[in-house]
Amino acid sequence: MPTIPDEPPGRLTQGTGYPYPHGPVHPAPLTGAISHNFAAPTPSMLRGVTGKLIMASNTIAGRPQLAALALHGGTPVSDQRIQVVAVRLDEADIDAALAVMRSGMLAQGKNVAELESLFAPMSDAAHAIACANGTCALQLAYEPLIEPGDDVLVPAWSYIATVSMLVARGANPIWVDADPATYCIDVEDARRKVTPRTTAIAATHMYGNPVDIDAVETLAAEKGLAVVYDAAQSHLAIYNGKGIGAYGDAVTYSFYPTKNMTTGEGGLVTTNDAELDVMLRSLRSHGESEKYVHARIGYNYRMTDVEAAIGVQQLKRLPEATARRRENAATLDRRIAEIPGLHAPVTTSKAQHAYHLYAVRIDTDAFVTPDDGRSIRQHFQEALLAEGIATAIHYPRSLTRQPVFDVPGVDHQPIADTLAQTLMCIPIHQFLTDRDLVLIGDALAKVADAYRA
Repeated sequence: MPTIPDEPPGRLTQGTGYPYPHGPVHPAPLTGAISHNFAAPTPSMLRGVTGKLIMASNTIAGRPQLAALALHGGTPVSDQRIQVVAVRLDEADIDAALAVMRSGMLAQGKNVAELESLFAPMSDAAHAIACANGTCALQLAYEPLIEPGDDVLVPAWSYIATVSMLVARGANPIWVDADPATYCIDVEDARRKVTPRTTAIAATHMYGNPVDIDAVETLAAEKGLAVVYDAAQSHLAIYNGKGIGAYGDAVTYSFYPTKNMTTGEGGLVTTNDAELDVMLRSLRSHGESEKYVHARIGYNYRMTDVEAAIGVQQLKRLPEATARRRENAATLDRRIAEIPGLHAPVTTSKAQHAYHLYAVRIDTDAFVTPDDGRSIRQHFQEALLAEGIATAIHYPRSLTRQPVFDVPGVDHQPIADTLAQTLMCIPIHQFLTDRDLVLIGDALAKVADAYRA
């Protein structure tokens, strides 16, 4: 069977179709042999991987648009794979990391302090506390604000860490559905689910799109709730003219490699509460109040100076990168508006999206799903891959459908379950060229036309 060669060597670029550690970019038949960053696969390659072409030949007859797909022997829209993400370290990032390594001062130090001092004002927060990763950031933020046994309003549509760290704290998740337009937590649904034991709300700024912060803060004020915003995907997002760090009791961030900026691994918490800032710094470092004086049980969640040195350089370029992502989104918005059955993401009122991900919603009623047991989204992904456009699914199931939470009596959420079946992320990153954006739009239109009902 022909195979696609490994990605050409190059230390500055990581460009796999889906480098996240939590799930495949492609439907199951396409994982493995064709997951590398190289030319789009040929139909013969796809036959070799799947054992057959996805559509039976009699379903192609009479549908010239379907026959024109690269999946069935047509000419691909792009002869080079356009990736969902592109992780790049500039020479400035590498030089900064090497300088720390040559100094021998590798642990948390002046570079961490610099990253914190730069990030806080850029997000309109008073304080920033860097840490080991985004999950640690959530755990740090939850611990001072939430007690074991508390009920906490949580989104059913988010990455698992938003909720798993609450459960690790001993809190009870109260599942809240997603807003069908913005994909963020539905605040009116949250209001209906407040219990006598509810003490907090955890709200994710999904994909870079701020939640309706006014509604969250109003509910929190009325019910006396603490507010933690999970902004792992939303660096430099804006709400009502301010950075999202201006709101809530705490905001948490991730610097995982595929995020809009990276430190390799890393996270950060912002807050506007000076006392909470002191508490978080203590918890980050074994509960220290001063060196070798431990006032509480804490952790070793410190960020290294090597990571922070990379982060400082990345942060300097983040405003320009974010602006480019927004420009790319505007271009894709216009193109997708011309494709019946596909829907571009909707930005929350008063907000400016940071576009970590660009999630297209597929109207399943607008397309014919081949009778092979797979969804129309899987067919879209496979066809787009053959056209040279990588895609990703964030996420393949809602949180209540995760085995760890899917227990008898769990409160499944219908909108979240629908999003798990209909959203598909396409490339949006700042390294896309204008030509790439045209090709992405052309491929979407071509595949949609082929499967349209």
